[in-house]
Amino acid sequence: MNNRRNIYFYVLRDEAIQPKLDKLYDLANRYNFNIVQSHKEANIIVSVGGDGTFLQAVRKTGFRQDCLYAGISTGGTLSMYCDFHIDDTSKMIDAMTKEQIEVRKYPTIEVTVDEQTSFHCLNEFSIRSGIIKTFVMDVFIDDIHFETFRGDGMIIATPTGSTAYNKSVSGAVVDPMIPCLQVSEMASLNNNRYRTLGSSFILSDKRRLELKIVQDGNDYPAMGMDNEALSIQHVEKVEARLSDKIIKTVKLKDNSFWEKVKRSFL
Repeated sequence: MNNRRNIYFYVLRDEAIQPKLDKLYDLANRYNFNIVQSHKEANIIVSVGGDGTFLQAVRKTGFRQDCLYAGISTGGTLSMYCDFHIDDTSKMIDAMTKEQIEVRKYPTIEVTVDEQTSFHCLNEFSIRSGIIKTFVMDVFIDDIHFETFRGDGMIIATPTGSTAYNKSVSGAVVDPMIPCLQVSEMASLNNNRYRTLGSSFILSDKRRLELKIVQDGNDYPAMGMDNEALSIQHVEKVEARLSDKIIKTVKLKDNSFWEKVKRSFL
């Protein structure tokens, strides 16, 4: 981090933690980091909050590949994206002065809606019925029809996102060193007319997933990119693939992905 000195703090304002934020800013200044007011000037972007804040920080700063992201938790414990806690300044000092960090690289998903609007997701893209009724999608893998899905919706997750919404629908937890995306069903309907795989499946970084929404009046699905809703109404087709865009994050040497999984779930 010696050649990265410009820090931008992404903070969801909370008066209760302002005194701790002031100490954090003082710490950065003491170790000769420059606090900048625009993320465009930064080469280190630090989110202060939780995993949701970290996801927002990455999205609001444009999924930058030329800087490092770091997460500082303000909750009771550390989380999947937060390697530091706001009350544990000694660990931050060690990371800054004793080279206790490594760079972790997280893949992202690129999603295109109706061949017009494209965006990235760090955790997952979700699509589900916008009304209290199942909806139908034809699922294609590399232009080959795979199945016709009827149900509540689907989640397309990165390896790091596999521990979030994906895990809640019994998807697998995937090592982030494997470049892939995972597709998980939400309440699929299986009968003589509709038949799905009935389990999550994993696609390599070379595959392309395409979802074609059957236009039967329920073609206004609710869509989410990480923890943010996507404001597009009428939808006919969604394409998803693993993106070339990689997010670099600060990783403590004693805090691997699987140590985080163990701490969070076991």
